[in-house]
Amino acid sequence: MKTIKTRRTIRKYKSEEISDELLNKLLSLSERTQTMGNLQLYSVVVTRSKEMKARLAPAHFNQPMVTQAPVLLTICADFRRTSIWAENRKATPGYNNFLSFINAASDALLFTQTFCNLAEEEGLGYCYLGTTVYMPQTIINTLHLPKLVMPIATLSLGWPDENPPLTDRLPLSAIVHQETYEDYTVEKIDEFYTPKENLPENQEFLTINHKETLAQIFTDIRYTKKDNEAMSAGFIEALKQQGFL
Repeated sequence: MKTIKTRRTIRKYKSEEISDELLNKLLSLSERTQTMGNLQLYSVVVTRSKEMKARLAPAHFNQPMVTQAPVLLTICADFRRTSIWAENRKATPGYNNFLSFINAASDALLFTQTFCNLAEEEGLGYCYLGTTVYMPQTIINTLHLPKLVMPIATLSLGWPDENPPLTDRLPLSAIVHQETYEDYTVEKIDEFYTPKENLPENQEFLTINHKETLAQIFTDIRYTKKDNEAMSAGFIEALKQQGFL
């Protein structure tokens, strides 16, 4: 419990390498993660070379930790391995569809979270890069991902060279619903979000960005409708190319 309660996103790393022995141990232990039908519908691409990190960086908006981290892990939803196995065992796979993608993506994300927890227990730091699903085609091309393989998550991984403050979280009552979903009232939204909005760092965001509310930071700057729609279109096209649509 101590590890998860003090979990921090690490974006700066020491130059010290991560041994193959340690990395393989963590990847192997992570395979114990729950998985649909015991099929393990994921694959992991390990990137250590400077050249490959530099080639992947544009897909992640050239965030510094992509090239600075000793290791970059790209976790993929993978129904290719299972399909090839089936084809070579007198079976006919039918996994070139959206439901299969969702199942494989769920497997991949469960594996990713388990790996993150185990890595922290070893003293490693990481940053989960949500940008993986923003520009998947660049990653697909760079890593030579074949049909029925789709990038889902990327982790920059290394020994921490910073100790950033803990980020805030909503109260448990904001996310838990008993028996059925209870929709949010204005009063509940005020109760759940006002403490977050009043944090000094969030108040500073408003000043820097000349916005009236914290919500506007997210809707107008960080995750805009225009960007979401454009990247959604790109993701759907990548799913088509990879054979899931």
